[in-house]
Amino acid sequence: MELKILPTTVVGSYPQPEWLIDREKFMAEGTPPRIRLREIWRVPESFLEQAQDDATTLAVREMERAGIDVVSDGEIRRESYSNRYATALDGVEIDPPGETVNRSGRKIPVPRVTGPIRRGRPVQVRDVAFLRAQTDRLIKATVPGPFTMSVQAQNEHYASDEEMAMDYAAAVNEEVKEMFAAGADIVQLDEPWMQARPESARKFAVKAINRALEGVSGTTAIHMCFGYAHSVKNKPSGYSFLPELEATAADHISIEAAQPGLPLSILKKLPSKKIMVGVISMGDETPETPETVAGRIREALRYISPERLIVAPDCGMKYLLRDLAFQKLRAMVEGAEIVRREIS
Repeated sequence: MELKILPTTVVGSYPQPEWLIDREKFMAEGTPPRIRLREIWRVPESFLEQAQDDATTLAVREMERAGIDVVSDGEIRRESYSNRYATALDGVEIDPPGETVNRSGRKIPVPRVTGPIRRGRPVQVRDVAFLRAQTDRLIKATVPGPFTMSVQAQNEHYASDEEMAMDYAAAVNEEVKEMFAAGADIVQLDEPWMQARPESARKFAVKAINRALEGVSGTTAIHMCFGYAHSVKNKPSGYSFLPELEATAADHISIEAAQPGLPLSILKKLPSKKIMVGVISMGDETPETPETVAGRIREALRYISPERLIVAPDCGMKYLLRDLAFQKLRAMVEGAEIVRREIS
């Protein structure tokens, strides 16, 4: 897979149309749901997949119109980045749910692991095949990572969370291989909870990620952020777990930098990776200007070569209004083009 210099991409999610979801109910949740939240869908179950297909096509067209080089399906079918996959595995129960404390200190409902975690069927493979049929651009598919799923679950079966994470990793590995077979150019593991639980992450996150990517031949990425701006208002200015990702099998590492004002000297800690640097803030309801984006890209280029830099938003755009999301993506594309001309 060949990427041009300073390619643009999305992290994963794009705003769902309001004819598809009840945004007021969704936003009232405060944090992304870890169990299912079927009541947010406005469309009856018998027509829901068709409606999600149509909304996915719309999201892809908006990314193409913005000029994005590597597009996703917008995660339109998901109530959150993780729950569509995590709740579809064998050994997982959600009725009644378990409970854990999120990164904001709130108790939230989560899946209960009551037996051996196994992938009994493909979960997102059709999603990838559908996306592949919609565009001739490079496509990226996302799936929750094994460490994050293990933290977002109540363990009622395994002797240790590490053992549970390794079975999650085996299930992810099967899914990732089939996602590539369905046409994905890049598959990204979303692992934001490594930042939230660095002590546990140091014990087994890299081991679990490498098991999830074992034998995978396509281009892979890991996304790690501080959480959605909608639910995490005060973000730290540095990662508690990032240089450790140099030891993973992933090709790309995705980080959030714009909203938290991350010192980009940290990029030197990942010398072998291509890095998706967040240059678009999800916490600012005013679209960035292309020149603002260009300045953030120039700052990143002080520490890594243009061949290793991928231009991206901080995080998923799920909580933004659609028009704002589009304007931000367009500014990102134009800012990347400014710097591309400067270095060509």
